[in-house]
Amino acid sequence: MPQVVVDVVLKPEISDPQGQAVLGALGRLGHTQVTGVRQGKHFVLDVEGSLSRADLEQIAETLLANPVIEDVELHLPTD
Repeated sequence: MPQVVVDVVLKPEISDPQGQAVLGALGRLGHTQVTGVRQGKHFVLDVEGSLSRADLEQIAETLLANPVIEDVELHLPTD
């Protein structure tokens, strides 16, 4: 059964308080080399049969993400 991975992250212009909290904690732990953190969501879809890329994009953009504030990246089995 093929798997499709969908990564969803906030668009760069959208504030990311969780990412900022992680960045602050990294600094307090002495990891000052890390200069930015963006948090996101990671979905793994088990697909039986076949779905077109357009179908997968529709699923990602209408159910898994808010396209107004989030970017979506699909990782298909051939990637």
